[in-house]
Amino acid sequence: MKYETVIGLEVHAELATESKIFCGCTTAFGGEPNTHCCPICVGMPGVLPVLNKKAVEYTVKTGLALHCEISNFSKMDRKNYFYPDLPKAYQISQYDLPLCRDGYLDIEVEGTQKRIRILRIHLEEDAGKLLHEAHDDGTLVDYNRGGVPLMEIVTQPDMNSPEEAVAFMEKLRSILLYIGVSDCKMEEGSLRCDLNLSVRPAGGPLGTRTEMKNLNSFKSAFRAARYESKRQIKVLEKGESVTQETRRWDDGAGKSLGMRSKEEAHDYRYFPEPDLVPIQIAPERVDELRSELPELPEAKKKRYIDEYNLPEYDAEILTGSYTLAQYFESVIALYPEPKEISNWLMGDVLRLMKDQDSDEIPVPANRLAAICTRVAEGAISRSAGKTVLEALFEEDNDVDALIKQFGLAQVSDAGELEGIVEKAIADNPQSVEDYKAGKGKALGHLMGQVMRATKGKANPQMVNELLRKKLSE
Repeated sequence: MKYETVIGLEVHAELATESKIFCGCTTAFGGEPNTHCCPICVGMPGVLPVLNKKAVEYTVKTGLALHCEISNFSKMDRKNYFYPDLPKAYQISQYDLPLCRDGYLDIEVEGTQKRIRILRIHLEEDAGKLLHEAHDDGTLVDYNRGGVPLMEIVTQPDMNSPEEAVAFMEKLRSILLYIGVSDCKMEEGSLRCDLNLSVRPAGGPLGTRTEMKNLNSFKSAFRAARYESKRQIKVLEKGESVTQETRRWDDGAGKSLGMRSKEEAHDYRYFPEPDLVPIQIAPERVDELRSELPELPEAKKKRYIDEYNLPEYDAEILTGSYTLAQYFESVIALYPEPKEISNWLMGDVLRLMKDQDSDEIPVPANRLAAICTRVAEGAISRSAGKTVLEALFEEDNDVDALIKQFGLAQVSDAGELEGIVEKAIADNPQSVEDYKAGKGKALGHLMGQVMRATKGKANPQMVNELLRKKLSE
């Protein structure tokens, strides 16, 4: 029997506000345990929360970027359950009146476009962090993260493969970075997702789903979706039923483990948060927030193709990463050769970023522009430019200083090269005869002799021109 995988995502993004959702504590990552908290975000009796306006606006901006309908009237609700990292024994979240609903995000996988519907986007408070291995006798809790504003983006079950799920998360992350509402640092937990997955006979009714909690990397999400799909198919093929439950992904072991039965909405006993007034957003304010949105990836991609005459592939890669797009535009302002800059970014820069396992480019834009300029001037070869770029990824230095330090300056003096070319011709009479007989490889051999004599520093274009000139004489 042919089975079909069905995936829906619940993506959690911590918002990039300076203070927490209901108090003035900092949202900065890290810090000594339990130093970024106060009686309000820890939930002491008798304290009152005050809603962070910026958190609401960031959520609305996200909804606008994802084509959602924005609720002019919304409210916060109490979601009742006990976790040790939520000392109130409830979470302030949103239930039936979320800030945003009914949006979509278009993705592309293997050349096929697909629209993923977004059910809702709501605002809530993040929980603290449990430290299970920090103490021999039990579990410790750090409340620094508790109360950080958290936006939850819930999709419809429209994805049918791990590739589609990752494509959705990658594009969503790019948009959140573009509009500046989250730093999306997955290694710090700023962006993570819950994976809801089921399998069914192709075209049949939806199967029983499981939920995989807190996946904090694209690689983990892909591996978890692939494993869980195979696991459920094996269960069904044995004639058994899939249990609806919450599971934990063990990335080291490469498998999921059951945690608890899956809760439904009624299990949380939602009711309106009595300590917070409803949220009312005037249509005029929504329009203002819409006008503040920057150029988003799809529009930027089209502009790169139309304005810079870049191939669609280049434009897709560059605009798919907020970091690359911003860097590209910074470099092109200094060295206006779009395709040349694109080649450097998509080749050597991405390779070096991957080698360092980093999402950041440590080389200032003016230095890459300087490398391109030196190559175009013939001061250094492209190969030498790559050497300089690699050095700049390792140390903060000046381009010209590195060229001098490594002895990479290209020999472009016509008088100096002419003598070396003449010697190469004199020392290789057979190559000269071969060239005159129409054997093109002979010219390459002579160029190799000149490059060897100059230790690779001769300007290849000048050498080629001089050789052709001397040989024609």
